[in-house]
Order: sequence, then structure tokens, then C-alpha cells
Amino acid sequence: MKDIADLIARIFIALIFIYEAYDSIGFYKETKEVMTEYGFTWQQDALLLGSIGLLVLGGVLVLIGYRSKFGAALLMVYFIPLTFIIHAFWGIEPSIERRIASIHFMKNIAIIGGLLMIFANGSGRYSIKRLFATTKV
Repeated sequence: MKDIADLIARIFIALIFIYEAYDSIGFYKETKEVMTEYGFTWQQDALLLGSIGLLVLGGVLVLIGYRSKFGAALLMVYFIPLTFIIHAFWGIEPSIERRIASIHFMKNIAIIGGLLMIFANGSGRYSIKRLFATTKV
């Protein structure tokens, strides 16, 4: 049962980041506008393409279970700074916006916890890595 839970958890976490990459590509112009709102004006295209690359590579590695620790580390490199910059609820006056930002912040902290579990425990039994290790050529 643990192995199936590991697989399902990896799929769910990977889909969050793969969808975010897809969304950033689909709404490229709008994403750049949001970056401008948060003060990221230097090399926007390079930053955005780099973040999409991290999301795709890290998400796929976690999804298939090959080098999933590396994939989780890539996703944390992207997601930890993003969480503290975008959802900095402590700098907002008490209001509904602060409440929403704090909920998003806590949600992202939980996702980071899931990534840390993948980083600590690896991909589990059902993974491409395990398939390569057990296949005799």
C-alpha cells in the first residue's frame, strides 16, 4: 500500500508543476505582466523560460520517478522563493486579501513538505528508476 501511495503522491505533486508550466506557456504575456507587478523587470523572458524549464524538468522527473530527488530539488529551487515573494501575507494589512494570501502561503508550504518527502525518501517502488534497476539486458 505504501508503494501505491508513493506513486499517487508523486503523480499529484508532479501534475501541479506540469500544469503550472503549461499555464505559464499558454498565458505567457499575462505571466510577464504579473512578474512586472512584483518587480521582476530584469530579463523577464530568461526568468520566465528558466522557471518553465525548472517546472517541466522537475515535474517530469518526479512524475516518472527517475532522479526524483533531483526533480524535487529543482522544484523547490523554483517554489520556495516564489512562495515567499508572491504570498507574503505578513506585509498586507488585515483584510480578505491577507487571509487569501495566507491560505495560499500555507498551501504552498504543504506542497514544499511533499517535495521534501520525495527528496528524503526517493521515488518508491513504482518508478522508471526501479524498472531500469530490475530489468536485465
